[in-house]
Amino acid sequence: MALNLIKLCVGADSVRDLEDWIKEKLRDKRKRGEKPEHIHRTRMVPKRADELTDGGSLYWVIRGEIMCRQRIRAIRPFRDKDGVGRCGVVLEPKVVLVQPRPFRAFQGWRYLEEKDAPRDLDKAAPGAAAMPEKMRRELRELGLM
Repeated sequence: MALNLIKLCVGADSVRDLEDWIKEKLRDKRKRGEKPEHIHRTRMVPKRADELTDGGSLYWVIRGEIMCRQRIRAIRPFRDKDGVGRCGVVLEPKVVLVQPRPFRAFQGWRYLEEKDAPRDLDKAAPGAAAMPEKMRRELRELGLM
């Protein structure tokens, strides 16, 4: 069974912000002649990397809710210019909306078991992904979605 990570998406106010940031980073890498991979850098290397790369995703918490996920392609430990161990989490650039769920702030990342992960939005609420994010959020706050 796949294992997932969950992390705060600092600096993004919406899924659209995250998607735009990913597109910008990939465009910059192409301009510089680098391989266009979406890599999220973090301080710690997950000890359960094999489980994460066996179908796991990184679930993003945006404005206090788990909102979307990206499939994890690889875990790449490395040392920064100061010799400090770091980790690159290589992600699919495609962002998949999930059934939103409140999640309070935390530092770093956490493991998220598959059984505890929110379902993809297109399976949980067909058609909801086509709605604007603000409308989906308001409908959830009203208990209508």
